[in-house]
Amino acid sequence: MNYQTASFLIALVWIIALLIAIPSAYFATESVLFIVKNQEKIFCGQIWPVDQQIYYKSYFLFIFCIEFVGPVVTMTLCYARISRELWFKTVPGFQTEQIRKRLRCRRKTVLVLMCILIAYVLCWAPFYGFMIVRDFFPTVFIREKHYLSAFYIVECIAMSNSMINTMCFVTVKNNTMKYFKKIMLLKWRSTYNGSKCSGEIEIKTSAVPATEEVDCIRLK
Repeated sequence: MNYQTASFLIALVWIIALLIAIPSAYFATESVLFIVKNQEKIFCGQIWPVDQQIYYKSYFLFIFCIEFVGPVVTMTLCYARISRELWFKTVPGFQTEQIRKRLRCRRKTVLVLMCILIAYVLCWAPFYGFMIVRDFFPTVFIREKHYLSAFYIVECIAMSNSMINTMCFVTVKNNTMKYFKKIMLLKWRSTYNGSKCSGEIEIKTSAVPATEEVDCIRLK
C-alpha cells in the first residue's frame, strides 16, 4: 500500500465517521430530567421529536450494527484465523530453545488478541444493552430513580475499554515493561544525581565565607 492509497483510506474513514455522527450532533441537547429537593438533574443526550422515533430507532440499530455487532464478528473471525496460525502451527526442524521461545511469543500474541476481544465485548455489551432497553422498552425505566447513575456507570465501563486494551499490551509484552522500568530508573538516577550535586554545591558555597572569616581573624 503506497502513501496516496493510505492517505485516501484514512480521509475516507474520517469522512464516513463524520457523516454518521451528524444526526447525533444535530439532536444532542440538554434537558432537565427531574427535580429533587429544588435541585435540577440535567441530562445531556439526544432528544428526537416524537414523530421521528422510528427514524431514531432505525438510526440506533444502524449504529449498533456498525459499532458493536460488526466489529465483534469481524474481530472474532480474524482473531480465530490468526490464533489458529500462531498457536497450532508448528515450526519445522529441531525444537531448540530459540524456537521454543518464538512459540511462546506467538502464544502470548494470541492471548493479547483474546483479551482485547473479550474486553471489548464485556465493556460495550452493558452500554448497548442499556440503550436497547431504554429505547425499545422505555417503561422499564419510567419509575427508576437511579436511571441517570446507571447510565453513567455503563458509559464509564464502555469508555474504559481503551485503558484495558493498553493494559493488555503492557502486561503481556515484556519489552514494554522492561523499557518502562528502564525509563523510571533513569529518571530516578537523574533526580538523585541532581539533588546530590546541588547539595555538594551548597556545602562548597557555605564553606567559602567560613575560610574567609578565619583568614580575617588571623590577620587581626
